[in-house]
Parts: sequence; C-alpha cells; structure tokens
Amino acid sequence: MSAVDTDVTTPGPAKMSLPTLTGLVVGGMVGAGVFSLPARFGVATGILGSLIAWAVAGAGMLMLAFVFQNLAIRKPELDSGVFIYAKAGFGDYAGFNSAIGFWASAVAGNTFYWVFISATLGNFSDAFGDGDTVLAVALSSVAIWLFHYLIARGVRDAAVVNRIVTVLKIIPILVFIVVLLFSFNAGVFSDNWTATGYGDLGNLDEQVRNTMLITTFVFIGIEGASVYSRYAKRRADVGRATVLGFLSVLCIFALVTLSSYAVMPQPELAEARQPSMIPVFESVVGDWGRWFISAGVIVSVLGAYLAWTLMAAEVMFIPARNEDFPEFLGQENEHGTPITSLVVTSLAIQGLLALTLAVTDALNFMLDLATSLALLPYFLAAAYALKLGLTGESYERVDRRVRTRETIFAGVATAYTAFLFDAAGPKFILLMTVLLAPASLLYIKARSEHGRRLFSPTELGLFVLIVAGGVVGAIGLWTGRISL
Repeated sequence: MSAVDTDVTTPGPAKMSLPTLTGLVVGGMVGAGVFSLPARFGVATGILGSLIAWAVAGAGMLMLAFVFQNLAIRKPELDSGVFIYAKAGFGDYAGFNSAIGFWASAVAGNTFYWVFISATLGNFSDAFGDGDTVLAVALSSVAIWLFHYLIARGVRDAAVVNRIVTVLKIIPILVFIVVLLFSFNAGVFSDNWTATGYGDLGNLDEQVRNTMLITTFVFIGIEGASVYSRYAKRRADVGRATVLGFLSVLCIFALVTLSSYAVMPQPELAEARQPSMIPVFESVVGDWGRWFISAGVIVSVLGAYLAWTLMAAEVMFIPARNEDFPEFLGQENEHGTPITSLVVTSLAIQGLLALTLAVTDALNFMLDLATSLALLPYFLAAAYALKLGLTGESYERVDRRVRTRETIFAGVATAYTAFLFDAAGPKFILLMTVLLAPASLLYIKARSEHGRRLFSPTELGLFVLIVAGGVVGAIGLWTGRISL
C-alpha cells in the first residue's frame, strides 16, 4: 500500500478498526446477486470456465479497488462520488454522463431487487411467477412508494442496522456452502468440469465472456471502500480492509458457484429458477431449505434497497448543487432529504418495474442492464487514474516505484473495464446510449441556467456519437432488432 501508516488525528466520529472496516467492505458487496450465481453460471459454463471467470474477475476488480483507493489518496478533494473522477479527468460532459450512468445503474439495480424478491415469493405462490406478473409488479409498486415515504421523512440507513443485516445475510450463504460441500458428489463434480457432455456451451473463451456481467454485478459497490478512509484508526487499514474484504467476498462467491457444481448437474443448474440458490439448497436438505434461503434473500435485498435508493438520489443531488445538473434536482425538503432527486429516482424505478411486464426474462435483463450502465463510470475512473499516473499529476513527491505500481494497476483496471464493454455486447451498449442521449437535455438545461458554453469541440463529437447510438438503439427497439 502506498498510504502512510500513521494514526489519524483529525476529530470526528469514532474511529474504526481493521475488522470493522473489513466488515463494512464485505457488507457493501454481498447483496442479491450472490443468490443468483448457481443458475447464471450453470447456463454459461462448467467448473473450469467458472474458475477462469472468477480469476479474471477477481484480478480485474481488485485492480479497480486499488484504483479507488489510490484516487482517494492522490485526489482527496474529489469526494463527491465516483462520477467526479470523470469530470476531473475528461471534462464536464464526461462527468455528466458518468453520473447519469451511475444513477441509472442504481435505478436498474433497485428494480432488479424488487423483481428478485417477487421471484423468491414465486417459490411459494405461482401468482408471483418469476417476479414479472401483475401481482408482483403491484406489490412491488406499493413497496417502492413506502420506502420513498420513509426516506423522504428523513429515515437513514443506520450503521447498527447495516451490521445486523450483514450478519443475517452472510449466515445463510455460509450454511449453503458448508452443507453443499459436505454433500459433495464426485461423479457430478467430474461431469461438470467442462460440461461438454451436456451440450454446446461454446468454447472456453465464449463461456468466460458469458459470465462477465454477473461477476461484475456482484462486485458493484467495491468503490465504496474508499469512503471509510476518514474513519479509519490508521490510513493503512483502509487498503488492508479493501484487500481483505474483497478477497473474502471473492472466496464466498467462488465457493457458492463451485459447491453448486458439486451437487447438481450443469443442465439442472441452468434450468433452476431464480433465486437459484433456493432450488439447489432444497435439493440437498429438503423443503426447509427453501424457507431458509428465502429469508436470507429478503433480508439482504431490503437492506440493500434502502442504501442504494439514497445513493441514487445523492448522485443527482450533488451534481445539481455543483451546477452540473439542473437546479431543480438540488432541492431538499424540511428533513434534509434531496426530495426532487428522490422523486425522480422512485419514478424511474417504477417505470422500469412496469417494463418488466413486457420483458422476456425480467430478472436477468435488469441484472445485465444495471451492470452495463455501471461500466461507464468505472471505466472513466480507471482511465483517470491511468492519466494521473502517466502524466505524473499528484505524484510530485511520491516515490517513482509507487507511481509505477499504481499506474500499472490503473492500466489493468482500464483494460478490464474496456473488456467488460465487449462482454456486455452491442445490445446493452446501444441501450445505454438510448438513455444517455435524451438525458443530455438535462446537461443542456444546466449549462443554460448558468450561462456556460454547452460543448467543447471534443464534447460535441461525443454528444453526436451518443445521439447517433441512441437513434440506432431506438430504431432497433422499434423494429424488434433489439429484444428486451
């Protein structure tokens, strides 16, 4: 780590130890995605492909974690969120698109949460289906506005609640892993090694590519580790907590995947209904397994939803206060809640939830959409860190070896996030531009409100490219060439 190992003496809230910081990192990344891993991997690859996928994702996301840690050290004044790095490195319009991408990713992720809860209830009643029935959408809509009301009244995600939720969602996952490893079936595991006897999954490269979005989705939130630096007893503990927390989560995710391959053939994993940890666990322990894992899903998702709704509202509120979004998005109510941004966020979640009635596979579509939208701010943050390393900005009094190491980390993270765009495919890239193109009207309004020039020549070229992609994507949706 390049951070100085000294005590933090600035006054403020109670300082956090290494175990506490590590727990916060783990709790921030373990959400709903882990419960969908068995089927998402089963439909794409066998054991060999999954091992390679986790190795690639682990290396790439660890480099991205180092990027956020290093940016927090090199540019401590940039504390407005992940999107601020895009603005600092590549201009106002790039920062705007990064913020919109991060906000839209949070909205799609929160929509995924409601579909996921409804799909979980579908294990007990067919009326909920796979989370995409009229009843599922109706009940989820009520829940959306109940949470909206609570947040608007000033309810906040207390640290003690986060700790309780983290424990309650980790326990069923660990039980799942232990029970399945004790039920290890060598024959099933051997047949699942490449799964070639079960049909054509494509070559190994295709198999790994087909897992990249899910491996990225489960790590969304990794950038939050740097937020805790001001509360650490020692600065060096932030880096250690990032690595320990990330490696712990990586082990959990990989073990969930591998233990599933040890008890169920790949075709059955591929056909398992979501949340797929439920049927896999139930096949080993019986009916009580359905209730046990379902409880863990609901606790995990509801805990994450509150935090990410607040995050989405803040992502619009902070740029509005910095004159990058229109002024109306910077309004607060009497409880100090960014009310206009919250209303826009809740309406967007409601709109996407209604869309699930027309989507073929609502659960996986929302998961892939949320991941694809998060790639833009991740890529721009990594590229900014690479730019700093190559130009030497903020490294004036830093050992050259440290600068070289951090530049290599940023280069790998940039290459990894660029590779993820390729793995996402043109469909989700075009859907991203379908959102970014009309959203640019907010940027134009914000610039007009403050009498600032709309675009530089480079930004104008980017704007034209985004609009062109949005038009192509809209035509594709209209003609059915792009299916939802």
